[in-house]
Amino acid sequence: MTKSRQAFKTIAFDADDTLWRNEEIFMNAQDEFIRLLSPYHSEAYIREHLGEVQVRNLGHFGYGIKGFTLSMIETAIELTEGRILGREIQQIIDLAKCMVAMPVEVLPNIEATLKALQSEYRLMVITKGDLLDQESKFARSGLADYFDVIEVVSDKIPATYEQILDKHNIQKEDFLMVGNSLKSDVLPVLDIGATAIHIPYHSTWAHEQVEDNVLASYDNLMQFTDVTLVLEYLNAEKIQEEYV
Repeated sequence: MTKSRQAFKTIAFDADDTLWRNEEIFMNAQDEFIRLLSPYHSEAYIREHLGEVQVRNLGHFGYGIKGFTLSMIETAIELTEGRILGREIQQIIDLAKCMVAMPVEVLPNIEATLKALQSEYRLMVITKGDLLDQESKFARSGLADYFDVIEVVSDKIPATYEQILDKHNIQKEDFLMVGNSLKSDVLPVLDIGATAIHIPYHSTWAHEQVEDNVLASYDNLMQFTDVTLVLEYLNAEKIQEEYV
């Protein structure tokens, strides 16, 4: 029997819809926005147009509530041909403020899992979004002290992960990423030769979804239904290393 060695030294987690609920906040706000514009267009048309504007604006405003708010305002102006009233724009702004102030609801088993991992691994967060909003959510979540590093990035592409690993002197073989988005949290990590685990959330923004034919090219894709299964996986990796 050889000396036991941890398969991974650093475990990184996504934040929104991995550590806490987030997509519901956007979905509920979108429903309120559609009700506001319902005198002008059908629900399906408003929803489709808002989605197109959001994607179009990602390069300008990035991810998060602020970018979403600007996209709602732009959509309202376009779909009303400039007839949207000032008080209706104010309603959109008030809706955004409510989104920012929403309580942070940590997902089941997250804190217990982080507590179990904290003593054995270097824990990180790598998340997209607005820096101020994400900092606020971490402060209110009560989870910040479990993490050694928190990285808020504008996008998650292979180069993003490579830069973060270089910045913190982390070897790819020592790194594990855990997240709910295949497009942002998993596939870019696999593309750089590191390891990632997908924990699906019950709802995913259409822009984050991945076509089945793309997934078929990844034979090393791991999907777990619950974060507690990450612990089982890591324990199995340790046992395997002991008997190599």
